[in-house]
Amino acid sequence: MAGSADRLLRSVALLDRPRLAAVVVASLVSTGAGLLLPGALAAATDAVLGGRNSTAAVLWLLAVGGAEIIADAAGVVLPARLTSDASAWLRRRVTDRLLALGVGSPFAAGDAVSRVSGDCAMAGRVSAVSVQLVSTGVLSSGAVVLLAVLDWRLALVFLVSVPFALLLARSHLRGTADDVLTYQRVSGELGARLLDAVTGLRTIAASGTAEAEAARVLRPLPRLNVAGRGMWRTQARMVWRAGLLLPAVELATLTAAGFGVLAGRLSTGDVLAALGYVALGLGLVTQIPLLTTLSRVRSAAQRITEVLDTDVPAPGELGPLRGNGTLELRGVTVDGALTDVDLTIPGGSFTAVVGSSGSGKSTVVDLLAGLRRPGAGQALLDGRDLTVLRPDELRARIAYASDQPALLGETVADAVGYGSWAAAPALGVACRTARIHDAIARLPQGYRTPMAETPLSGGEAARVGLARALARNPRVLLLDDATASLDTVTERAVTAELGHRRTRIIVTHRAAMAARADFVVWLEAGHVRAVGPHARLWQLPRYRSVFTEES
Repeated sequence: MAGSADRLLRSVALLDRPRLAAVVVASLVSTGAGLLLPGALAAATDAVLGGRNSTAAVLWLLAVGGAEIIADAAGVVLPARLTSDASAWLRRRVTDRLLALGVGSPFAAGDAVSRVSGDCAMAGRVSAVSVQLVSTGVLSSGAVVLLAVLDWRLALVFLVSVPFALLLARSHLRGTADDVLTYQRVSGELGARLLDAVTGLRTIAASGTAEAEAARVLRPLPRLNVAGRGMWRTQARMVWRAGLLLPAVELATLTAAGFGVLAGRLSTGDVLAALGYVALGLGLVTQIPLLTTLSRVRSAAQRITEVLDTDVPAPGELGPLRGNGTLELRGVTVDGALTDVDLTIPGGSFTAVVGSSGSGKSTVVDLLAGLRRPGAGQALLDGRDLTVLRPDELRARIAYASDQPALLGETVADAVGYGSWAAAPALGVACRTARIHDAIARLPQGYRTPMAETPLSGGEAARVGLARALARNPRVLLLDDATASLDTVTERAVTAELGHRRTRIIVTHRAAMAARADFVVWLEAGHVRAVGPHARLWQLPRYRSVFTEES
């Protein structure tokens, strides 16, 4: 995994080579000017103190200082653009892969958001951080060389500190790597739990389980605390050690320089230059926090490669067979949801799927819609496995709607026609069937009203989602509690117009809806408990309790 992460970071770093080259040039200019500055300051100081003509020395000092300021400014602007472009590229790749994985993605929604947002932003900094670290290394090495040119004794005093600096950097890297990765993983887990809680806010409030849910969301917090404390403990050790190392080396160098002045080897300006070179030489120590950032960059890249390396099921290549929309599940198993389920739903029938919470209702609908692939077994439409169908053919024949649809598109018309390419008249018919046309017609611009300016209640949004499914004129219509927010009168009217020639499957918790279905599929703990007419199943107390519990 680390190898994949490093390869990804190399690709990110080389994504925009011209701008990367500009960042490197700006960094080199800044580094060169930084190395020349102590010498220029020394020359100007000696010229002024010696009573010589100092104009040329001062102008050179101003030129070097100006060049460093301009290069530093470019070193702020250019890396920011490089980072933003790299982050956007990573987000596009991760988003594409997550969308391709669909509802079968092993990454929870909150964790996926964390990877797309925080991890991509962090990994996008690889070029800026790497260039900064390399330039700091060059600056430190160059400062040692110039210090040796000034007086080899000063360089020798300085070099005594190098092993301590390297040991400090090494221990810091080793101490933070695991904590950083753990911190990012637990942060993603917290995000996933929080998103689940926010999504189910109404259910939590209605069931009075707010405290228990808060405890569940915050359960990973101790692990986050341990990782965070480990990071800051390592950081604290590095800060105080570096804080002691720098003045100690400066004091030792200043002492050696003082003897050089007494011996006549060094001037006053040379002493200033020596102190400047020492500060530059220990730049790697002062920039050790960048090593923490680099560790976070690599950890973020690891989390991104976990997404990118997840295999996407190959799309089908065949068209559907002729048929009336018969759906089947044969020996289907989905880990944690369904076990060895066999089910046949005749074409053109109206089927209700019922069961207690967690019984597998939504999983069955996802499988029949081709939104999810079974771990074992087959899901078929008119005798052909859904996995072998071309995605466009599958979506044209099977439409899906839920109680909380995501309404995509610029306008209301775009939201209703999303993915179907249906003409305006067909959209109007679908909206009338879903009993949402009148509400849309009252909007300021009707169907052309921007979605951002369209206030919709939960029931209205569900009806727009239902209209979107109907606009496809599908062979099979799957409704995952899509009418749950409608009152019983509207629900009866809507379901009566869904069409009698297409297969209709609806997940419901209402006994009245189940009674209107041709037959009911009763799920319990991931198994099909029974299939039959509602009136017959109603004789069973355990079946009746399903609706009592849901209500």
